[in-house]
Amino acid sequence: MNESAAPSNPPRTVAVVCTQRIGDVLLATALVRSIKRQWPDAEIDMIVYRGTEGVLEHNPDLRNVVTVARRASWRERLASAARLWRRYDIACATLASSRCRFYAWAAGRWRVGLFDPDRPKRATRFLLHRLAPDEHRRVHTVTSYLALAPVLGVAPVGEVVAPGIGDDPTRRAAFDARLAAGRGTPPRPLVVVHPYPMFAYKQWHAQGWLQLIDWLRAQGFVVALSGGPASAELEYARRIAESAREPVMNFVGQLSLGETAEMIRRAVLFVGPDTGVTHIAAACGTPTVALFGPSNPCRWGPWPRDWPAGNEPWPLRGSGRRGNVFLLQGEGDCVPCKAEGCERHLASESRCLTELDAKRVIDAAKVMLGLPTASAAGDTQPLVRLPVERG
Repeated sequence: MNESAAPSNPPRTVAVVCTQRIGDVLLATALVRSIKRQWPDAEIDMIVYRGTEGVLEHNPDLRNVVTVARRASWRERLASAARLWRRYDIACATLASSRCRFYAWAAGRWRVGLFDPDRPKRATRFLLHRLAPDEHRRVHTVTSYLALAPVLGVAPVGEVVAPGIGDDPTRRAAFDARLAAGRGTPPRPLVVVHPYPMFAYKQWHAQGWLQLIDWLRAQGFVVALSGGPASAELEYARRIAESAREPVMNFVGQLSLGETAEMIRRAVLFVGPDTGVTHIAAACGTPTVALFGPSNPCRWGPWPRDWPAGNEPWPLRGSGRRGNVFLLQGEGDCVPCKAEGCERHLASESRCLTELDAKRVIDAAKVMLGLPTASAAGDTQPLVRLPVERG
């Protein structure tokens, strides 16, 4: 293949580079799905930061996942580049960042990537053959990634692919038994609650989670807590589980992301904050309530299952349903501020979330469960402000 010319035939190998957090990596699977639909015989790998690869567990579109260190020295980066050197017919840089472009430059004989329209792109042109603008100020992250599709000659597919546990019968049987243990006979319907985000400024209050869980249990649902292995998350979940009036299944720190996704697929409802697992829930197709405060929903609202490419799901302000996702936004004229909480740092609280009434969350859950709602009188932000759309 001529290194400077676009490939004239379907590529044999493609690398998609996404050196960012778990949620970003998950949303980039829409581009991977688009490539696989166009070129079903192509072997696709993703290059991601070590520690984020779990969100790609058993992704059917991928051959391999290649990991690189997040805080690598230049010597380590050059060693990674040498291992990747021109192994792929095409490499895609999904982020307008120097590190993402560097790995794409090393990996691909022909390379495409995003550029920030607000910044010069001279160095970008040196590393990449074709560019697409990342209109990050006005479009969803999935739309940004899919801007590379037409550059590749690929039809964009707006399908985010959640992880899974695969087809191994032994693993499935063990997982089935573990999940069934707390659901009774016959098994009662399951709701998954994810109470702890990575950053404090995205956190709802513990009393709200307890009120939601108590309501769910009173309706006859089994509640399972999901979450990661960080010590603060384990402790928060322990306090929630011990404070609930009736028992809950606490799986926090015990499941891989693939197992978490499998549990969510079997649930009738998922409720969580602005975090990667909430994006997974949306991709699974499970009815999802997402609690949003300072974050920009235009950019980071969970992408509903089967939502069409090119159709932005979320406006900047307002609560309501899109497909299988109900985005519930906190109240206040400042919402969303797009900042890291009221004090502008990761450990800050966000009053739009700490003052979010549990009644509004329960009403959103009722919408997604098909139950009648009765929003609190005098609610300054009506529960459903957005028209219900399904793409």
